[in-house]
Amino acid sequence: MAQRTAAIFQPEFETLERHALEALQFERLQSLVERLRDANAIYRERLRGVAAPRSLDDLARLPFSTKADMRDAYPLGLLAVPERELARIHASSGTTGTPTVGAYTRHDLAVFGEVMARSLAAGGIAPGDMVQVAWGYGLFTGGLGAHGGCEKLGACAIPASSGNTARQMQLLEDLPVIGIGATPSYALVLAERFRNERRRPRSLRYAICGAEAWTPELRASIEDTFGVVATNIYGLTEIIGPGVAQECLEKRGMHVQEDHFLAEIVDPDTGLPVPDGTRGELVLTTLTREAMPVLRYRTRDLTARTRERCSCGRTTARIDWFTGRVDDMLVIRGVNVFPSAVEHALLAFAELTPNYRIVVERPPNGLDTMLVEVEYAPGAAFDDRERFAAQVTHRLAEALLVSLEVQLLEPGTIERIEAGKAKRVYDRRTL
Repeated sequence: MAQRTAAIFQPEFETLERHALEALQFERLQSLVERLRDANAIYRERLRGVAAPRSLDDLARLPFSTKADMRDAYPLGLLAVPERELARIHASSGTTGTPTVGAYTRHDLAVFGEVMARSLAAGGIAPGDMVQVAWGYGLFTGGLGAHGGCEKLGACAIPASSGNTARQMQLLEDLPVIGIGATPSYALVLAERFRNERRRPRSLRYAICGAEAWTPELRASIEDTFGVVATNIYGLTEIIGPGVAQECLEKRGMHVQEDHFLAEIVDPDTGLPVPDGTRGELVLTTLTREAMPVLRYRTRDLTARTRERCSCGRTTARIDWFTGRVDDMLVIRGVNVFPSAVEHALLAFAELTPNYRIVVERPPNGLDTMLVEVEYAPGAAFDDRERFAAQVTHRLAEALLVSLEVQLLEPGTIERIEAGKAKRVYDRRTL
Protein backbone atom coordinates (compact mmCIF):
# COMPACT_ATOMS: atom_id res chain seq x y z
CA MET A 1 0.00 0.00 0.00
CA ALA A 2 1.54 3.30 -1.09
CA GLN A 3 1.76 5.85 1.70
CA ARG A 4 0.65 9.36 0.86
CA THR A 5 2.64 12.42 1.86
CA ALA A 6 0.78 14.03 4.75
CA ALA A 7 0.14 17.75 4.42
CA ILE A 8 0.87 20.19 7.24
CA PHE A 9 -2.43 21.76 8.30
CA GLN A 10 -1.07 25.06 9.68
CA PRO A 11 2.49 25.53 8.41
CA GLU A 12 2.50 29.12 9.68
CA PHE A 13 2.72 27.67 13.22
CA GLU A 14 3.94 24.09 12.74
CA THR A 15 7.04 25.13 10.78
CA LEU A 16 7.99 28.29 12.68
CA GLU A 17 11.71 28.75 13.14
CA ARG A 18 12.73 27.95 16.71
CA HIS A 19 13.58 31.55 17.66
CA ALA A 20 10.21 32.82 16.41
CA LEU A 21 8.33 29.99 18.12
CA GLU A 22 10.07 30.62 21.44
CA ALA A 23 9.36 34.35 21.18
CA LEU A 24 5.67 33.53 20.70
CA GLN A 25 5.73 31.10 23.64
CA PHE A 26 7.34 33.68 25.92
CA GLU A 27 4.82 36.35 24.97
CA ARG A 28 1.97 33.95 25.71
CA LEU A 29 3.57 32.74 28.95
CA GLN A 30 3.82 36.30 30.25
CA SER A 31 0.18 36.90 29.38
CA LEU A 32 -0.84 33.63 31.05
CA VAL A 33 0.89 34.40 34.35
CA GLU A 34 -0.61 37.89 34.45
CA ARG A 35 -4.09 36.52 33.71
CA LEU A 36 -3.82 33.80 36.37
CA ARG A 37 -2.93 36.39 39.01
CA ASP A 38 -5.99 38.44 38.07
CA ALA A 39 -8.59 35.78 37.31
CA ASN A 40 -8.17 32.88 39.76
CA ALA A 41 -7.83 33.06 43.55
CA ILE A 42 -5.96 29.73 43.83
CA TYR A 43 -3.30 30.76 41.34
CA ARG A 44 -3.17 34.27 42.76
CA GLU A 45 -2.14 32.85 46.12
CA ARG A 46 0.28 30.40 44.56
CA LEU A 47 1.98 33.15 42.53
CA ARG A 48 2.20 35.56 45.45
CA GLY A 49 5.77 36.84 45.66
CA VAL A 50 6.79 35.08 42.40
CA ALA A 51 8.41 37.45 39.90
CA ALA A 52 6.98 37.65 36.40
CA PRO A 53 9.05 35.60 33.92
CA ARG A 54 11.63 37.59 31.96
CA SER A 55 12.53 34.72 29.62
CA LEU A 56 11.54 31.12 29.02
CA ASP A 57 14.36 30.12 31.38
CA ASP A 58 12.28 31.60 34.21
CA LEU A 59 9.61 28.95 33.61
CA ALA A 60 11.45 26.64 36.03
CA ARG A 61 10.91 29.20 38.83
CA LEU A 62 7.14 29.07 38.51
CA PRO A 63 5.11 26.67 40.69
CA PHE A 64 3.95 23.25 39.51
CA SER A 65 0.33 22.10 39.23
CA THR A 66 -0.77 18.52 39.92
CA LYS A 67 -3.83 16.31 39.57
CA ALA A 68 -4.34 16.69 43.32
CA ASP A 69 -4.73 20.45 42.81
CA MET A 70 -7.49 19.82 40.30
CA ARG A 71 -9.26 17.37 42.52
CA ASP A 72 -9.04 19.74 45.47
CA ALA A 73 -10.55 22.51 43.31
CA TYR A 74 -13.34 20.25 41.98
CA PRO A 75 -15.48 21.07 40.13
CA LEU A 76 -14.76 24.60 38.87
CA GLY A 77 -12.34 26.13 41.36
CA LEU A 78 -9.67 26.65 38.68
CA LEU A 79 -11.87 28.61 36.29
CA ALA A 80 -10.33 31.80 34.94
CA VAL A 81 -13.50 33.05 33.24
CA PRO A 82 -17.09 33.58 34.46
CA GLU A 83 -19.22 30.45 34.27
CA ARG A 84 -21.57 32.13 31.78
CA GLU A 85 -18.73 32.13 29.21
CA LEU A 86 -18.41 28.32 29.20
CA ALA A 87 -19.39 26.43 26.06
CA ARG A 88 -18.67 22.81 27.07
CA ILE A 89 -17.51 20.65 29.97
CA HIS A 90 -15.69 17.32 29.75
CA ALA A 91 -14.47 15.16 32.62
CA SER A 92 -12.27 12.16 33.32
CA SER A 93 -13.84 8.90 34.45
CA GLY A 94 -12.89 9.42 38.10
CA THR A 95 -12.17 5.72 38.52
CA THR A 96 -9.18 6.48 40.76
CA GLY A 97 -10.75 9.34 42.70
CA THR A 98 -12.58 12.60 42.14
CA PRO A 99 -13.07 13.24 38.39
CA THR A 100 -10.94 15.85 36.67
CA VAL A 101 -13.15 18.47 35.02
CA GLY A 102 -12.17 20.23 31.82
CA ALA A 103 -14.10 23.39 30.98
CA TYR A 104 -13.99 25.14 27.58
CA THR A 105 -14.94 28.51 26.16
CA ARG A 106 -15.80 28.83 22.48
CA HIS A 107 -12.21 29.97 21.93
CA ASP A 108 -10.94 26.81 23.67
CA LEU A 109 -13.11 24.61 21.47
CA ALA A 110 -11.71 26.38 18.40
CA VAL A 111 -8.18 25.62 19.62
CA PHE A 112 -9.21 22.02 20.36
CA GLY A 113 -10.49 21.60 16.82
CA GLU A 114 -7.36 23.23 15.43
CA VAL A 115 -4.85 20.98 17.23
CA MET A 116 -6.91 17.90 16.39
CA ALA A 117 -7.01 18.91 12.72
CA ARG A 118 -3.22 19.24 12.81
CA SER A 119 -2.99 15.80 14.42
CA LEU A 120 -5.26 14.12 11.89
CA ALA A 121 -3.30 15.66 9.03
CA ALA A 122 0.00 14.53 10.55
CA GLY A 123 -1.41 11.01 10.82
CA GLY A 124 -2.24 10.84 7.12
CA ILE A 125 -5.81 12.19 6.97
CA ALA A 126 -6.65 14.67 4.20
CA PRO A 127 -9.66 16.95 3.57
CA GLY A 128 -12.46 14.89 2.07
CA ASP A 129 -11.39 11.63 3.73
CA MET A 130 -13.83 9.61 5.80
CA VAL A 131 -12.70 9.07 9.39
CA GLN A 132 -14.33 6.59 11.76
CA VAL A 133 -14.17 8.03 15.27
CA ALA A 134 -14.10 4.97 17.54
CA TRP A 135 -13.17 6.83 20.71
CA GLY A 136 -16.02 7.29 23.15
CA TYR A 137 -18.31 10.29 22.85
CA GLY A 138 -19.67 11.99 25.96
CA LEU A 139 -17.69 13.29 28.94
CA PHE A 140 -14.53 11.60 27.62
CA THR A 141 -12.67 14.09 25.40
CA GLY A 142 -11.67 11.66 22.65
CA GLY A 143 -14.79 11.30 20.52
CA LEU A 144 -15.96 14.90 20.37
CA GLY A 145 -12.37 16.13 20.16
CA ALA A 146 -11.63 14.02 17.07
CA HIS A 147 -15.02 14.91 15.61
CA GLY A 148 -14.23 18.63 15.90
CA GLY A 149 -10.83 18.01 14.33
CA CYS A 150 -12.43 16.31 11.33
CA GLU A 151 -14.77 19.24 10.81
CA LYS A 152 -11.90 21.74 11.08
CA LEU A 153 -9.77 19.75 8.63
CA GLY A 154 -12.63 19.26 6.17
CA ALA A 155 -12.78 15.48 6.63
CA CYS A 156 -16.01 13.49 7.04
CA ALA A 157 -16.48 12.24 10.61
CA ILE A 158 -18.33 8.97 11.25
CA PRO A 159 -19.35 9.17 14.94
CA ALA A 160 -19.18 5.43 15.63
CA SER A 161 -18.05 5.94 19.25
CA SER A 162 -16.51 2.99 21.10
CA GLY A 163 -17.85 -0.55 21.28
CA ASN A 164 -20.47 -2.30 19.09
CA THR A 165 -17.73 -4.06 17.15
CA ALA A 166 -20.08 -5.69 14.63
CA ARG A 167 -21.36 -2.26 13.57
CA GLN A 168 -17.83 -0.84 13.46
CA MET A 169 -16.76 -3.63 11.12
CA GLN A 170 -19.79 -3.16 8.88
CA LEU A 171 -19.03 0.55 8.53
CA LEU A 172 -15.41 -0.18 7.69
CA GLU A 173 -16.46 -2.71 5.06
CA ASP A 174 -19.26 -0.71 3.46
CA LEU A 175 -17.89 2.85 3.49
CA PRO A 176 -14.63 4.20 1.99
CA VAL A 177 -13.18 4.92 5.44
CA ILE A 178 -9.56 6.05 5.13
CA GLY A 179 -8.72 6.57 8.81
CA ILE A 180 -9.84 5.42 12.22
CA GLY A 181 -9.23 6.92 15.66
CA ALA A 182 -9.31 4.46 18.56
CA THR A 183 -7.51 3.22 21.62
CA PRO A 184 -4.70 0.86 20.57
CA SER A 185 -6.33 -2.02 22.44
CA TYR A 186 -9.59 -1.51 20.54
CA ALA A 187 -7.79 -1.16 17.20
CA LEU A 188 -6.28 -4.56 17.96
CA VAL A 189 -9.73 -5.97 18.82
CA LEU A 190 -11.03 -4.83 15.41
CA ALA A 191 -7.95 -6.12 13.60
CA GLU A 192 -8.25 -9.54 15.24
CA ARG A 193 -11.95 -9.80 14.44
CA PHE A 194 -11.36 -8.98 10.77
CA ARG A 195 -8.56 -11.55 10.60
CA ASN A 196 -10.47 -14.27 12.41
CA GLU A 197 -13.58 -13.78 10.27
CA ARG A 198 -11.52 -13.54 7.07
CA ARG A 199 -12.92 -10.11 6.27
CA ARG A 200 -11.18 -6.83 5.51
CA PRO A 201 -11.93 -3.11 5.61
CA ARG A 202 -12.75 -1.56 2.25
CA SER A 203 -10.34 1.40 2.19
CA LEU A 204 -8.69 1.76 5.61
CA ARG A 205 -5.12 3.05 5.49
CA TYR A 206 -4.44 4.96 8.71
CA ALA A 207 -5.08 4.37 12.40
CA ILE A 208 -4.49 7.13 14.94
CA CYS A 209 -4.27 5.51 18.35
CA GLY A 210 -4.12 6.94 21.85
CA ALA A 211 -5.85 7.42 25.22
CA GLU A 212 -3.96 4.52 26.81
CA ALA A 213 -0.37 3.36 27.13
CA TRP A 214 1.06 1.24 24.31
CA THR A 215 4.41 0.33 22.81
CA PRO A 216 6.09 0.27 19.37
CA GLU A 217 5.74 -3.51 19.49
CA LEU A 218 1.96 -3.24 19.85
CA ARG A 219 1.96 -0.71 17.00
CA ALA A 220 3.73 -3.27 14.79
CA SER A 221 1.13 -5.89 15.68
CA ILE A 222 -1.75 -3.53 14.83
CA GLU A 223 -0.13 -2.54 11.52
CA ASP A 224 0.56 -6.14 10.51
CA THR A 225 -2.89 -7.42 11.49
CA PHE A 226 -4.93 -4.44 10.30
CA GLY A 227 -2.87 -3.49 7.24
CA VAL A 228 -2.65 0.19 8.26
CA VAL A 229 -0.09 2.82 9.19
CA ALA A 230 -0.62 3.48 12.91
CA THR A 231 0.49 6.69 14.62
CA ASN A 232 0.54 7.77 18.23
CA ILE A 233 -1.58 10.65 19.59
CA TYR A 234 -1.30 12.16 23.07
CA GLY A 235 -3.52 14.32 25.20
CA LEU A 236 -5.17 14.63 28.58
CA THR A 237 -8.32 16.21 29.98
CA GLU A 238 -6.31 18.49 32.26
CA ILE A 239 -4.69 20.21 29.27
CA ILE A 240 -7.31 20.07 26.49
CA GLY A 241 -7.84 16.43 25.44
CA PRO A 242 -6.21 14.59 22.50
CA GLY A 243 -4.15 16.69 20.14
CA VAL A 244 -1.52 17.95 22.57
CA ALA A 245 1.02 15.95 20.55
CA GLN A 246 0.84 13.68 17.50
CA GLU A 247 3.24 11.54 15.50
CA CYS A 248 3.71 12.34 11.84
CA LEU A 249 4.16 9.59 9.27
CA GLU A 250 7.93 9.69 9.82
CA LYS A 251 7.22 8.02 13.20
CA ARG A 252 10.11 9.71 14.99
CA GLY A 253 8.26 11.08 17.98
CA MET A 254 5.07 13.01 18.71
CA HIS A 255 5.06 16.68 17.67
CA VAL A 256 3.92 18.93 20.50
CA GLN A 257 1.63 21.78 19.37
CA GLU A 258 4.08 24.22 20.92
CA ASP A 259 2.29 27.44 20.12
CA HIS A 260 -0.48 26.24 22.45
CA PHE A 261 1.32 23.94 24.91
CA LEU A 262 4.72 24.58 26.46
CA ALA A 263 6.49 21.28 27.22
CA GLU A 264 9.27 20.65 29.75
CA ILE A 265 10.98 17.45 30.88
CA VAL A 266 11.96 17.35 34.56
CA ASP A 267 13.52 14.87 36.93
CA PRO A 268 10.49 13.19 38.57
CA ASP A 269 12.23 13.17 41.97
CA THR A 270 13.73 16.67 42.10
CA GLY A 271 11.47 18.54 39.67
CA LEU A 272 14.55 20.10 38.04
CA PRO A 273 14.77 20.39 34.24
CA VAL A 274 16.79 17.74 32.39
CA PRO A 275 18.59 18.14 29.03
CA ASP A 276 16.95 17.20 25.73
CA GLY A 277 17.28 13.48 25.08
CA THR A 278 17.16 12.65 28.79
CA ARG A 279 14.13 10.74 29.98
CA GLY A 280 12.04 12.36 32.67
CA GLU A 281 8.54 13.54 33.55
CA LEU A 282 6.59 15.58 31.03
CA VAL A 283 5.34 18.95 32.36
CA LEU A 284 2.86 21.01 30.32
CA THR A 285 1.67 24.61 30.42
CA THR A 286 -1.39 25.76 28.47
CA LEU A 287 -0.47 28.98 26.68
CA THR A 288 -3.80 29.85 25.08
CA ARG A 289 -6.54 28.13 27.07
CA GLU A 290 -9.13 30.54 28.44
CA ALA A 291 -11.50 28.63 30.73
CA MET A 292 -9.06 26.50 32.72
CA PRO A 293 -5.47 27.47 31.99
CA VAL A 294 -2.87 25.28 33.67
CA LEU A 295 0.62 26.28 34.78
CA ARG A 296 3.37 23.64 34.75
CA TYR A 297 1.15 20.58 35.07
CA ARG A 298 3.03 17.45 36.14
CA THR A 299 1.59 14.77 33.85
CA ARG A 300 3.45 11.86 35.56
CA ASP A 301 4.19 10.55 32.03
CA LEU A 302 7.82 9.57 31.43
CA THR A 303 9.38 10.50 28.11
CA ALA A 304 12.24 12.42 26.46
CA ARG A 305 12.21 15.48 24.19
CA THR A 306 14.06 16.56 21.09
CA ARG A 307 13.88 19.96 19.41
CA GLU A 308 15.62 18.97 16.20
CA ARG A 309 13.76 19.74 12.98
CA CYS A 310 11.83 16.72 11.71
CA SER A 311 12.24 15.52 8.13
CA CYS A 312 8.47 16.08 7.69
CA GLY A 313 9.17 19.84 7.81
CA ARG A 314 7.71 20.54 11.25
CA THR A 315 9.95 22.43 13.64
CA THR A 316 7.99 21.70 16.83
CA ALA A 317 9.54 19.71 19.65
CA ARG A 318 8.90 15.98 19.67
CA ILE A 319 8.37 13.69 22.63
CA ASP A 320 9.26 10.00 22.61
CA TRP A 321 7.10 6.97 23.35
CA PHE A 322 6.21 6.92 27.02
CA THR A 323 8.02 4.32 29.08
CA GLY A 324 5.22 4.50 31.63
CA ARG A 325 3.67 6.74 34.22
CA VAL A 326 5.18 7.49 37.60
CA ASP A 327 1.79 6.50 39.06
CA ASP A 328 1.64 3.19 37.12
CA MET A 329 4.97 1.92 38.35
CA LEU A 330 4.72 -1.31 40.34
CA VAL A 331 7.17 -1.93 43.15
CA ILE A 332 7.72 -5.70 43.35
CA ARG A 333 9.97 -6.71 46.24
CA GLY A 334 11.80 -3.39 45.98
CA VAL A 335 12.16 -3.45 42.17
CA ASN A 336 10.44 -0.83 39.98
CA VAL A 337 8.41 -2.47 37.19
CA PHE A 338 6.57 -0.62 34.42
CA PRO A 339 3.80 -2.48 32.53
CA SER A 340 5.19 -1.12 29.25
CA ALA A 341 8.45 -2.98 29.92
CA VAL A 342 6.47 -6.21 30.30
CA GLU A 343 4.72 -5.61 26.95
CA HIS A 344 8.03 -4.77 25.28
CA ALA A 345 9.58 -8.06 26.44
CA LEU A 346 6.54 -10.19 25.59
CA LEU A 347 6.20 -8.91 22.05
CA ALA A 348 9.80 -9.84 21.29
CA PHE A 349 8.32 -13.35 20.87
CA ALA A 350 6.49 -13.84 17.57
CA GLU A 351 4.52 -16.66 19.18
CA LEU A 352 2.81 -14.29 21.64
CA THR A 353 0.04 -11.72 21.17
CA PRO A 354 -0.39 -8.26 22.77
CA ASN A 355 -3.20 -9.69 24.91
CA TYR A 356 -1.81 -10.04 28.41
CA ARG A 357 -2.47 -9.16 32.04
CA ILE A 358 -0.29 -8.72 35.10
CA VAL A 359 -1.49 -10.00 38.46
CA VAL A 360 0.36 -8.94 41.61
CA GLU A 361 -0.53 -10.45 44.96
CA ARG A 362 0.83 -10.45 48.51
CA PRO A 363 0.42 -13.86 50.16
CA PRO A 364 0.51 -14.40 53.93
CA ASN A 365 4.32 -14.77 53.91
CA GLY A 366 4.53 -11.11 52.82
CA LEU A 367 6.62 -11.67 49.65
CA ASP A 368 4.92 -10.17 46.61
CA THR A 369 4.25 -12.46 43.65
CA MET A 370 3.91 -11.42 40.02
CA LEU A 371 2.06 -13.50 37.44
CA VAL A 372 2.02 -12.59 33.74
CA GLU A 373 -0.74 -14.25 31.76
CA VAL A 374 -0.37 -13.94 27.98
CA GLU A 375 -2.15 -15.45 25.00
CA TYR A 376 -0.14 -17.25 22.37
CA ALA A 377 -0.89 -16.51 18.73
CA PRO A 378 -3.25 -18.70 16.70
CA GLY A 379 -1.12 -21.35 15.03
CA ALA A 380 1.92 -20.57 17.18
CA ALA A 381 4.56 -23.24 16.71
CA PHE A 382 6.31 -24.46 19.84
CA ASP A 383 7.01 -28.13 20.54
CA ASP A 384 7.03 -27.95 24.31
CA ARG A 385 4.64 -25.45 25.90
CA GLU A 386 6.26 -25.62 29.33
CA ARG A 387 9.73 -25.12 27.90
CA PHE A 388 8.56 -22.12 25.88
CA ALA A 389 6.88 -20.62 28.96
CA ALA A 390 10.18 -21.04 30.80
CA GLN A 391 11.97 -19.15 27.99
CA VAL A 392 9.50 -16.28 28.25
CA THR A 393 9.83 -16.26 32.03
CA HIS A 394 13.62 -16.08 31.76
CA ARG A 395 13.43 -13.21 29.24
CA LEU A 396 11.04 -11.23 31.45
CA ALA A 397 12.99 -11.85 34.64
CA GLU A 398 16.17 -10.75 32.87
CA ALA A 399 14.54 -7.57 31.56
CA LEU A 400 12.67 -6.63 34.73
CA LEU A 401 15.21 -7.86 37.31
CA VAL A 402 12.47 -9.53 39.33
CA SER A 403 11.33 -13.13 39.65
CA LEU A 404 7.88 -13.93 38.27
CA GLU A 405 5.68 -16.61 36.74
CA VAL A 406 4.40 -16.73 33.16
CA GLN A 407 1.26 -18.57 32.17
CA LEU A 408 0.44 -19.17 28.49
CA LEU A 409 -3.24 -18.87 27.60
CA GLU A 410 -5.15 -20.01 24.53
CA PRO A 411 -6.14 -17.31 22.01
CA GLY A 412 -9.32 -15.48 23.04
CA THR A 413 -8.98 -16.26 26.75
CA ILE A 414 -8.46 -12.69 27.97
CA GLU A 415 -11.52 -10.46 27.80
CA ARG A 416 -11.39 -7.86 25.03
CA ILE A 417 -12.34 -4.33 26.08
CA GLU A 418 -14.56 -2.75 23.41
CA ALA A 419 -15.40 0.48 25.26
CA GLY A 420 -12.94 2.35 27.44
CA LYS A 421 -9.33 1.59 28.20
CA ALA A 422 -7.76 -1.86 28.45
CA LYS A 423 -7.00 -3.05 31.96
CA ARG A 424 -3.60 -4.71 32.08
CA VAL A 425 -2.67 -4.62 35.76
CA TYR A 426 -4.51 -6.31 38.63
CA ASP A 427 -2.73 -5.27 41.80
CA ARG A 428 -4.48 -7.28 44.48
CA ARG A 429 -2.16 -6.11 47.26
CA THR A 430 -4.43 -3.13 47.81
CA LEU A 431 -7.59 -5.20 48.27
